[in-house]
Amino acid sequence: MAQITPAMVKELRDKTGAGMGDCKKALTETDGNMQEAIEFLRKKGAASAAKRADRSANEGTIFASTDADGKNAVILEINCETDFVAMNEDFINFVNQVGNALLNNNVSSTEELMKLNIGNDSIEGLYNEILAKFSEKIEVARFEKLSGEGFIGSYIHAGNKLGVLVETTAASMNEEAHAKIRDIAMQIAAMNPQFVDRSEVDQDTLNKEKEIYRTQAIESGKKEEIADRIAEGRLEKFYSESCLIEQSFVKDSSKTINDVIKEISDLTGSETKVVKFVRYALGESED
Repeated sequence: MAQITPAMVKELRDKTGAGMGDCKKALTETDGNMQEAIEFLRKKGAASAAKRADRSANEGTIFASTDADGKNAVILEINCETDFVAMNEDFINFVNQVGNALLNNNVSSTEELMKLNIGNDSIEGLYNEILAKFSEKIEVARFEKLSGEGFIGSYIHAGNKLGVLVETTAASMNEEAHAKIRDIAMQIAAMNPQFVDRSEVDQDTLNKEKEIYRTQAIESGKKEEIADRIAEGRLEKFYSESCLIEQSFVKDSSKTINDVIKEISDLTGSETKVVKFVRYALGESED
């Protein structure tokens, strides 16, 4: 039986981040074999994940990034239980590794994601390793990848709790146009629009909004025919708040986002439109 020295325990702790007691046990169980001890800790992390399944993981990190030419982008949310873990360098590195793996590969499920290889390892192996380091529930909550012919911009709000991707039809790009697309991504983060423009608003949504406005008007004493006109009028306010291109630009209220898009068109020499946006706020539902 190999003698387990404090130096060996420290080396394993440095390599895995696991607790001293867990490292000593792993080395004891594997007769001092460092590589087998690392695998032992990984398996321990995977096995303990099931025990944490009923816990709430409401903290974590949002990752959003694009490739060098802005044609592909990914947004990702990974949850943990405490802000302490969310701010830990090892957890942040894990999130970045998963995000970059998604950016460089096409997968449609968490199961496929876990099978991706990174060097001599896999996402699943790294996941088990991070589980072994922290006694918390850690899970990939959701992710989405965008790919297109136009330019895709990204924005992460300070603290990594809110992220945005915005896909445009801009075929060419320069520094000033890039900055304006980032401004639009920041707008989406701040103002949380629900649609790009009016064409995306479905009739059920409009009917519900009109009924709310109509009921409010009647309850305030207006006659039904007046209430109907008031409801129609208030839809304009709904559009200006809910549709991205009609929103007032937060950095210059004299402009709308549509004005900013026109400025991008002038800078790039071709008509630019916003195709789609994705906004992730930490812990929100995916409704």
